Amino acid sequence: MDLISCYSQYSVQVSESSSSSCSSFTPTSSCIVASPNNNNLTPSTQTSVSSLYKTTLSSGDHHFTTVTWHRNPTTADHHLHITSGHHEPTTIFRLNTHSGIFRKKKGTKTLEINGSRFEISYDLSSAQYGSGVGAGAEPIEGYYVAILVNSELGLLVGDMSDEKIKSFKRVGKYCLISRKEYYSGNTLYSTKAKFSDAGNWHDIVIRCTGENPGLKYPVLQVGIDKRVVIRVKRLQWNFRGNQTIFLDGLLVDLMWDVHDWFFNSGSESGSGSGSGSGSGQAVFMFRTRSGLDSRLWLEEKMVKSDDDGNDDKKTGFALLIYASKS
Repeated sequence: MDLISCYSQYSVQVSESSSSSCSSFTPTSSCIVASPNNNNLTPSTQTSVSSLYKTTLSSGDHHFTTVTWHRNPTTADHHLHITSGHHEPTTIFRLNTHSGIFRKKKGTKTLEINGSRFEISYDLSSAQYGSGVGAGAEPIEGYYVAILVNSELGLLVGDMSDEKIKSFKRVGKYCLISRKEYYSGNTLYSTKAKFSDAGNWHDIVIRCTGENPGLKYPVLQVGIDKRVVIRVKRLQWNFRGNQTIFLDGLLVDLMWDVHDWFFNSGSESGSGSGSGSGSGQAVFMFRTRSGLDSRLWLEEKMVKSDDDGNDDKKTGFALLIYASKS
């Protein structure tokens, strides 16, 4: 078997996601391509996305900003929530993008927090969120949100025109530190992630194949760019674990905790088939490894503490996926 092939339970490997003999069109018994269409499962619905950014201004000041998008699946409403601050983030902007409230989809807001002047400029009037099962909580195009701190561009998300970007006299340095995504539905989760500024966007698919009648025990499968990088057998026994993969020249630790899929209160634990009867929440985390850092489950406040006041330290990236199985 090559490095990306399936591995037996209890083992932990280092996998190379960029080289594999498995074809994305010819799945075999030892390498099954992760595809949203396998087993006719409907991809889960993305209900919330929360991104944490670090900004370094020309003055040397640091700001941590969290941009959160919420989606109400029943009414298709979207909500934008922005917080900023060092240790105790303060809400600086909140917006309900309901289709009936056109006047709130474009504008500016100015306020002062701890001696700093914040100006939020936004345009969501043409925001596109995808369609059908691909619709998410965060817009995919046709929008922008810009945050100026003391007249310096501290954060820009979306696709603002180049002309408007050039109109800013000062532009700070900002980077994405972590991203949290929340899903609800089946045991199939599909997203995209970029693990470094110089890296590429990657398609990520996480699925539990326990619903397949041909499998007696639930199996967790993680695919990146249509190639399986992790396969965990007998998931109800191996409900927590970690494995390392190579991606864009980086070591990326992947950790999973699906305990509550099987053992949350009110569920039947230890089932020998299916993907578990519990409706609890699982957590998956992709995190780039920095140097000899051996910490795996890294809390957001620890990230802020490590990066605060240290420009020379390379900031890593972490993607957390919270998966509720209904």
